[in-house]
Amino acid sequence: MNLHDRATVVDGLQISNWSRPVLEELRAGGVSAVNATCAVWENAADTLRSIGQWLELANRNPDLVFLAKTGDDIDLAKQQNKVAVFLGFQNASPFEDDYRYVEAFHRLGVRIGQLTYNNQNLLGSGCFEAQDAGLTRYGRVIVTEMNRVGMLIDLSHVGHRTSREAIEESADPVAITHSNPLWFFDSPRNKPDEVIRALVDRGGVIGCCLYPTVSGGEHVTLRSFCEMVRRMAEQYGAAHIGIGSDCTRGWNQEFVGWLRNGRWKPTDPQHAPSWPQWPAWFKGPSDFPQLTEGLSAAGLDDQTITAILGGNWSRLFSEVMDVVKEPANV
Repeated sequence: MNLHDRATVVDGLQISNWSRPVLEELRAGGVSAVNATCAVWENAADTLRSIGQWLELANRNPDLVFLAKTGDDIDLAKQQNKVAVFLGFQNASPFEDDYRYVEAFHRLGVRIGQLTYNNQNLLGSGCFEAQDAGLTRYGRVIVTEMNRVGMLIDLSHVGHRTSREAIEESADPVAITHSNPLWFFDSPRNKPDEVIRALVDRGGVIGCCLYPTVSGGEHVTLRSFCEMVRRMAEQYGAAHIGIGSDCTRGWNQEFVGWLRNGRWKPTDPQHAPSWPQWPAWFKGPSDFPQLTEGLSAAGLDDQTITAILGGNWSRLFSEVMDVVKEPANV
């Protein structure tokens, strides 16, 4: 059995249009667990519908997938040759202005929540805002609630100041599920050293991201990406590095306009955004074995590679999700 087949692969985030064929791509790539986005701009009611769709998909494909709730489910999925799906939000919009929705959605299976998506919201600033005012009073309440119920905090699309303050506020380690360092590629979506350092100092994990707009576009090479991962491991410690592909399988061109603009901004039909081209060596999750080969060629040893491919996510998920929390104060 080769290294990739032995490893437990966890993808820090995908936002695909889920179906059995898309899930089969994960299994073909040896992926045992994934953080699957089920809300970005949706309010609470729309998010309930999205969770219901996931329940239906899982119920119809029990040989392939199950909805995960604990870090231990990752090992179970590996043993059963299935995909453990951790439902996640890429925005706090489903919580609306009611902190009790954190526990409500946790009880429905949501295990990961990103605080903002590019824009300012009730919790704090997104990474595309010109001014980052930091974590709000409500944001601090939501961080506390997410800690209490065992929901992993994600800072991928969050502004730098808000990210630092969320890391400081959180009693648990947090994640950046799908971003890269600014020194690798200059994008508002990527993170400066001060944010990554604060994250790892508190035990968090950053998922190096393959999405073209944050990794350098379709011409980024496997070698350069894997050398970036190696440098990250050397700089911040191999125990704090993962992979978050940010795959977008199965969507049409209209969805990317909604993803970027939601309902807060009109999409100009004459200048509608389109999906970027992915590099030839990684078109989707079935290409994860090539990434493993690239990490090996970059000089990483087998133990480090298996940690980056999934071991570090497994540890973090267990640390945040599997601990018995205090009862609700409501």
